[in-house]
Amino acid sequence: MEQQPTGLRPAAVAAAALRGVGQVDLQANLVTSALILAALWTAGWRVGLFATIGTAVSTAVAMLLGAERGSVALGLQGYSGCLTGIALVTSLGDHLSTYLLAIAGAAVCTLLTAALTTLLAPYGLTALTAPFCLVSGVMVLAAPSFDRIWHGAPTAAVTTTTTGGTGITWGDLWHGFLTNVSQVFLVNDWRSGLIMLAGLAVAGWAVVAFAAAGSAVGILAAWALGAPTTLIADGIYGYNAVLVGIALGAVFLRRTVWNGCYALFGAAVSTGLTASLTSFFKPFGGHTFTWPFILTTWVLLAAVPQLSRLERAG
Repeated sequence: MEQQPTGLRPAAVAAAALRGVGQVDLQANLVTSALILAALWTAGWRVGLFATIGTAVSTAVAMLLGAERGSVALGLQGYSGCLTGIALVTSLGDHLSTYLLAIAGAAVCTLLTAALTTLLAPYGLTALTAPFCLVSGVMVLAAPSFDRIWHGAPTAAVTTTTTGGTGITWGDLWHGFLTNVSQVFLVNDWRSGLIMLAGLAVAGWAVVAFAAAGSAVGILAAWALGAPTTLIADGIYGYNAVLVGIALGAVFLRRTVWNGCYALFGAAVSTGLTASLTSFFKPFGGHTFTWPFILTTWVLLAAVPQLSRLERAG
């Protein structure tokens, strides 16, 4: 990651909030963050707005509560709020209650980030996107019970069972490759995925290489297991693989051949886990979100100290 910025002057505060968007992909680069945010606004003004609100609120709450300044400046307090804002507007629609929930949810994300950071520190692990998954999962699951919150699921959030075939075309491949990147932010739009991939390229060759490799492995693993082509093309089976590829291949582990293979193995594992967790959550209306990425990364990182050919970064 980048060298820690100093000070929290107004410009630095804005930069910290912007970095929160990039930290969804574990990147603090300002240009990368700006391109990803632009991609979110390209996908729709509501997505862009709620991503901005969520990131800004989480960052502001962390500052007000006196979170460690370096983590704030690097955007590490804002990324779960970013995803929570997007998850709420795509699941609940654009209503006043959704804005209020996004603000409250982003604030709670900051508290959960602090709690999980404390609990996981002895194991050398970080919270990743777990605060987002916990807060958004609870809020979306509870929403239908409250008349002032639930206005019926928006069309984009309605989930249907896909029983399509497993034959795959070139169009499915390139579409899935790019939407795997955009679905990290719950967006099914290949154009946004292309912009995000360009942003990751700015962060460094290893970042974009492992994002691309993770996306490809996700597609290959899903197809080999017989996943419906429609879901592969829409990025449903590959976005967790993108995150695992970046996390293990370019952030948390040293850049060696063994570690690179380990990262791609993790990408494949997260693809299978995506199907398992989707089936687990489906009966009670839960959401998979980025749980496959979180669980895969936690387990594989926790195993590293016992495996002599693998080595943590830094």
